[in-house]
Amino acid sequence: MRGHWQQADLPAADDAPAWFSGRLPDAWFVGEPEVVIDREEITVVGELAPLDGEYRDDAARAAAESGRISRWREETREERIEIARQAEHRYGRKVAWGARLGGTRELFTVLAVPVMTRLRQPERQVLDTLVAAGVARSRSDALAWAVRLVGDHADEWLNELRSAMAKVDDLRAKGPDL
Repeated sequence: MRGHWQQADLPAADDAPAWFSGRLPDAWFVGEPEVVIDREEITVVGELAPLDGEYRDDAARAAAESGRISRWREETREERIEIARQAEHRYGRKVAWGARLGGTRELFTVLAVPVMTRLRQPERQVLDTLVAAGVARSRSDALAWAVRLVGDHADEWLNELRSAMAKVDDLRAKGPDL
């Protein structure tokens, strides 16, 4: 079996966006939060209420946005921990949080999951070139950079692939138990 895992191995998280929408305090975010789910983690990112006031330049506005996000993080910490505990029990995944305000987006409590891989020399040379050029600090950072680049340019294809995988998991779940 390619990939060595299937989504059926984990508790279903299809209803996680709706669950978070109903569970989160109304005053936290403007609109519905963005909820991203993978095998290990659920990331919840919401838009904070806009800032009042004028700022002398973009740097001052960005500093104010970052400060507001930091304040929201501190003020909601205990309640976020409790909500995350409930979600982790329900979905079998860790919960990460983040907030958006204007042009600023910050994530906190996110996982960095180790991934074991074997690369042949041509792939290692690509990573080493990225490190030597200063694009990345290490092979690990270079690999993460390359994965993000592919993800940015292959979103439509990856979404189709994820949808097809979900259909296979659904069909497998409907089949007989072995």
